[in-house]
Amino acid sequence: MNSFDHVEHWIFDLDNTLYPASCRLFDQIDQRMTHYVADFLGVGRDEAYALQKSYFRDFGTTMNGMMVNHQMDPEAYLHFVHDIDHSAVEAAPDLVQAIDRLPGRKLVFTNGSTAHAQAVMARLGIGDLFDAVHDIKASSYVPKPAKQTYMMMIEQTGVEPARAAMFEDIARNLEVPFALGMKTVLVRTLGEHADAGAIDLGSGREPHVEHTTDDLGTFLKSLA
Repeated sequence: MNSFDHVEHWIFDLDNTLYPASCRLFDQIDQRMTHYVADFLGVGRDEAYALQKSYFRDFGTTMNGMMVNHQMDPEAYLHFVHDIDHSAVEAAPDLVQAIDRLPGRKLVFTNGSTAHAQAVMARLGIGDLFDAVHDIKASSYVPKPAKQTYMMMIEQTGVEPARAAMFEDIARNLEVPFALGMKTVLVRTLGEHADAGAIDLGSGREPHVEHTTDDLGTFLKSLA
């Protein structure tokens, strides 16, 4: 995989990318999102769940849809949905070793909060290996896949797109990075845990997806 020889900026999504979906951590977040939407709008759980998923599809995140359509406070929402048990994420020594061997800078680029990212990274054992976390607040609450969000990340972190690689679990979030000249990798760890009816993760055959993997640590080791 010498096509990564030029990469000096390694950019990772967080949820279901740096940790496998099999630990079901995001299931906790998903449930709390439904709970928050139901309480905020005064609707039943089924209606809240359907609205939550439609906002994800149409606005990039449920939070963005709630902000646009219902003037919701993003900070209160983020605090509530990320108040979860992070112990579901297990230490990943192989991933630690693989990321540590990558040359250059490593960044987390997430539609979630920095606090949530730091909790996950601490559980994995990779917190000391990353140079920065660019979270949704740093993106002015505008989520991926909006182009302006990537441009804000690039401006604030000094990433050079032509010398960068982006790792994501949702294919649509790789379209802009590919257009900007980044290497793109789709991380597929959902397997039987995929909720295909609610979230379109992509097939991995999209023209803007250059590589796919179901094991991030093994993929990164192969680059060394």
